[in-house]
Amino acid sequence: MTRGVILYGPPAAGKDTVTAALRDLDPRYVLFERLKVGPGRTRGYRMADATTLDQLRLAGDVVWENHRYGARYVVDRPFLAQRLSAAVPVVHLGQREAVAAVTRAVPDASWWVVYLWCPRDVAERRILARQTGDADARLRAWDDTEPLPDADLIIDTAEVSPHAAAERIHRHVLADGRWTVPNA
Repeated sequence: MTRGVILYGPPAAGKDTVTAALRDLDPRYVLFERLKVGPGRTRGYRMADATTLDQLRLAGDVVWENHRYGARYVVDRPFLAQRLSAAVPVVHLGQREAVAAVTRAVPDASWWVVYLWCPRDVAERRILARQTGDADARLRAWDDTEPLPDADLIIDTAEVSPHAAAERIHRHVLADGRWTVPNA
């Protein structure tokens, strides 16, 4: 069975950092690089133009799309299916509806959903330290991110180190009877 991990949470909750720790722990975990159309950071994304996005929409291959920070971020079915067949993709999401859309997108895939969270003041310090110039927008996004109390695992990243969070996620993934990581 194909499998993946969804790291859900607000900006600065630690999705990138925990993903790196998961990858360090086991190279089978790989970041699902969302498609991005627009300005801003390029690392961690597959940059595309509006024509590419329009083609994916026409083909019915846009699983989830959201608009933030002047850009469009997309989870597309072809790349999601490819990642699921080759590794354990780690998908970063910040909208509850996105979790449902992604978990339904590939019917034979099994997902482990982790809600990463931290207090707003911790997020604010982390956002300001990044010096991206859009702290207000990121804090509004933090405020808009709904809790996900029904996640498989909830981790407060202000209390749990990235390495410990990755170990906890990996341990739960391996212990889950729904699926196992091959060669574990």
